[in-house]
Amino acid sequence: MIAIMTDFGVSGPYIGQMRAVIHAQAPGVDVVDLFPDLPACNVKAAAYLLPAYTQYLPEGTVCLCVVDPGVGTHRRALALQIDRRWFVGPDNGLFSVLLNRGEEITTKEIHWRPDQLSDSFHGRDLFAPVAARLAKGVDDGIETIEAGALVMPDWPDELSEVIYLDSFSNAITGLTATDLPETTVLEVAGYQCQYTRTFAEAGPGRLFWYRNSNGLVEIAMNQAGASEKTGIRVGDTIRIVSN
Repeated sequence: MIAIMTDFGVSGPYIGQMRAVIHAQAPGVDVVDLFPDLPACNVKAAAYLLPAYTQYLPEGTVCLCVVDPGVGTHRRALALQIDRRWFVGPDNGLFSVLLNRGEEITTKEIHWRPDQLSDSFHGRDLFAPVAARLAKGVDDGIETIEAGALVMPDWPDELSEVIYLDSFSNAITGLTATDLPETTVLEVAGYQCQYTRTFAEAGPGRLFWYRNSNGLVEIAMNQAGASEKTGIRVGDTIRIVSN
């Protein structure tokens, strides 16, 4: 299986073109649009979303990850094997949190290049074909490199920021929920919120935080859009008021 995570968005031709390339090179391989609307050009936010949203992928899955504001430059192209899954994408810090948390890691650089390589769409021309080949068990054109050669930004293991706003206007953060006591009071965009286990327990219109289904702290309102009502945006700092 190939799982796609990218900031290309659900509209436009980009994901469709990548899927077409995959189908041409690996017909019959299942392709899942796992997270097609990561925050645009936000490598840092995507780096913290990757571990949470790839944890349920079966072993052997190839995760095609493209958040690549440096497309067309001399940055490396990577094929990483982390805890029995492949991750294909640019060497720009996108995989840094996964690498820091992973246990079984093999780092490889993609040296293969297609006959025609667009300067603005390596997702289609480079990463999608490599993902298709890996899904078929073909790993030629990639060579092992030292993990120390990779781009590893100095980011914390837990990120106290909003990293994604979902279609309900809920604010997903880079904090792992299991690390916070239920008594913790959080503050974001000037608003404070307490832990509530379910939406129904919060009552309509009340801001609260909860443990989302992928293990991250999420800030929401029952039957209302938290970011719409409060002005919360991606990048806003989460402050622990008390715990």
